[in-house]
Amino acid sequence: MPRSALWKSIALSLTADVAEGRYQMGDQLPTEAQLAAKFGVNRHTVRRAIASLSDQGLVHARRGAGVFVTAQPTDYPIGQRVRFHQNVAAGGQSPGKEVLSVTTRAADQREAEALGLSPGDPVHAYDGWSLADGQPIALFTSVFPARRVPDMPKALKKTSSVTEALRLCGVADYTRASTRITAKLANSTQAQVLRIPEGAPIIRTTGINVDADGAPVEYGRTWFAGDRVTLTLDGQS
Repeated sequence: MPRSALWKSIALSLTADVAEGRYQMGDQLPTEAQLAAKFGVNRHTVRRAIASLSDQGLVHARRGAGVFVTAQPTDYPIGQRVRFHQNVAAGGQSPGKEVLSVTTRAADQREAEALGLSPGDPVHAYDGWSLADGQPIALFTSVFPARRVPDMPKALKKTSSVTEALRLCGVADYTRASTRITAKLANSTQAQVLRIPEGAPIIRTTGINVDADGAPVEYGRTWFAGDRVTLTLDGQS
């Protein structure tokens, strides 16, 4: 392995240890000397890996005391009603969103199939990233059929909540019709936004939400930071 990649490999190994519960919130990581011996590298390489974890908000160094875990994965239920704000709040964290763009454009083949449209039909696309306690945990793209909810862009300017925006557009309730979950590796753009190393594991979910009559109202794709989210299946799935 190239020397420049060693610290990334160590950072990925340590984030996996945190994600899998080997280190809990508040636990102290092994010392630099212990980690250097474990991975067969010098302390400078370990120090760079720890700095990466610190930039991600996973650990915090206390002068004279050591390095401690400051974050644990967020449990994120996947079931008939997937609601970001409720899911994060239920885990005792504060939800947030950063909106990148809300645009109206032509549906591509995949979006058209998911929403029961023809390719080229107008859709509203909502892009951004989601946060828990101020830390980015996911990137998302949600696509809505423009003719079904023509005022969706206006509604999303009033609220970042998809549930509330759909309600303002006359969709009182919706449920998850299907969810696909795929493991991926973060590309450079995803890594930069999520504050994780390039090549770190991410989880992509693709879902279709339908209204009370079974008509599709949202096609969404979300890329979760793999070490910050634990996807769970609730009892209604």
